Amino acid sequence: MFSHVMIGTNDLEKAKAFYDATLGALGAKPGVMNGERVVYMHGGNLFLVTKPINGEPACSANGGTIGFAAASPEQADAWHAAGVAAGGTSIENPPGVRDGSFGQLYLAYLRDPCGNKLCAMHRMG
Repeated sequence: MFSHVMIGTNDLEKAKAFYDATLGALGAKPGVMNGERVVYMHGGNLFLVTKPINGEPACSANGGTIGFAAASPEQADAWHAAGVAAGGTSIENPPGVRDGSFGQLYLAYLRDPCGNKLCAMHRMG
């Protein structure tokens, strides 16, 4: 359904350090700088971080969440810890299992340094 996900940042270096750490915990290689963008390719997917091309400041989406697939609860925990260590903020409940309409999910939530809401999710067997 999706070709890629792109979010804005006001500080490419800080964003790259954060996403290198968090996406690295999920098995992705460090991002590649491409002008005013950082590009991540992993598992056939593209995730990009960019300075807004209109020159206006980047802002987070109110009500938006970007979810990253984790292979296990331990990988979600590693993602969360890497994010906090790289300048992210832990939000909502601590990482853990939640019951949802699609079964049990292991969820970990962060805000990146620019305020974007992120989640690492593992579907429990």
